[in-house]
Amino acid sequence: MSKIVFFCIPAHGHTNPTLGVVKELVGRGHQVWYYSYNMMREKIESAGAVFVSCDDYDMEQKLAPEDAPRVGKDLAFSTKILVDTTLALDDQVCIDMEQMKPDCIVADSMAVWGKAVAMKLGIPFVSSTTTFAFNQYSAKVMKQSVGDLFKMMFSMPKISKDIKRLQDKGYPVKSVLDIIQNDDNTHTVVYTSPEFQPCSETFSDKYAFVGPSIRPAESEIEKTKDKLVYISMGTVNNDMLSLYKQFIAVFAKTDYQVIMSVGSLVPMEKFGEMPENISVFPSVDQIAVLQKADVFISHCGMNSVNESLYFSVPLIMLPQTPEQGGVATRVSLLGAGIKLEKTDAESILDAVKNVLTTDSYKENAAAIGDGFKRCSGAKGAADKILSVCENK
Repeated sequence: MSKIVFFCIPAHGHTNPTLGVVKELVGRGHQVWYYSYNMMREKIESAGAVFVSCDDYDMEQKLAPEDAPRVGKDLAFSTKILVDTTLALDDQVCIDMEQMKPDCIVADSMAVWGKAVAMKLGIPFVSSTTTFAFNQYSAKVMKQSVGDLFKMMFSMPKISKDIKRLQDKGYPVKSVLDIIQNDDNTHTVVYTSPEFQPCSETFSDKYAFVGPSIRPAESEIEKTKDKLVYISMGTVNNDMLSLYKQFIAVFAKTDYQVIMSVGSLVPMEKFGEMPENISVFPSVDQIAVLQKADVFISHCGMNSVNESLYFSVPLIMLPQTPEQGGVATRVSLLGAGIKLEKTDAESILDAVKNVLTTDSYKENAAAIGDGFKRCSGAKGAADKILSVCENK
């Protein structure tokens, strides 16, 4: 029996893909501890892991609302948060690891404190990557502007100070790249297929492309018209009332059934009386909707895209972050969707009509979905983790 410790950030899109892996490991008789946040407690415990709360130590959750958009865009600011969280967790996690003596640490690629403590204590490590894996070849999908590069250069002195704080606490970290970047020597589970992953052939055999983790639908969705358009901007950057109202205005006089998930940041009373063909909800069973949908208008989060393609649903894409932009680029290159450059009524309707009347979009989405279904899934991810435990 192996002892395995997971670390993750408080995000559904990063947690959900790991739950099937946790179930698989526990089902094989292994012990799993999972460091996460109280909002994730129920689903983590349902998967069979021992939940350990990080809420008292997380620095990102203590940010002022106006600071949140800087995370992921300002490298120096993000590094400070990561270092603050790592150091806040340091004493307790090091004590816990000494007592547990885990055979392996599995950490989300953004939960760098997991990787940092594995480095510090010499514990075998596996990166859990819910986005694309990145190296010098695949990184070309994520295009940085000259301005972004200048910002990174100017932020380096601040970053160096934060890295020095880690070094002073015994972490063998030379630069920020040591904790935010995986190399060919890092065991890595990637929740996508080799076909969807850009430049998958350029990664070492330490990378396991296991495909997305798709849960069963938990409800039934009634399809009331010939074509169903599903709209969701995800669970994070979804305070977009004006955009949602634009979608309602655009589709009100069409023959499409429209289901729109708007999140919890927009009060439902702001929508007023709805056209008969449009339904708006704070959240939906996305898997159930995608099993019936004909097109998905999406922010292009990796999990949403994986789920859409798994069910052969082509996409119309409105990415909100560089990461989502990279996913949108890949979908476009493989012919499974259209990136929407403008959100005026004509552009939206033209894109929907194009996707619904051009067979290749659905065919290409189905081909990617077939590739997902050929992957080893949670079983393959568990096999990879246990191989690292056995060879420690």
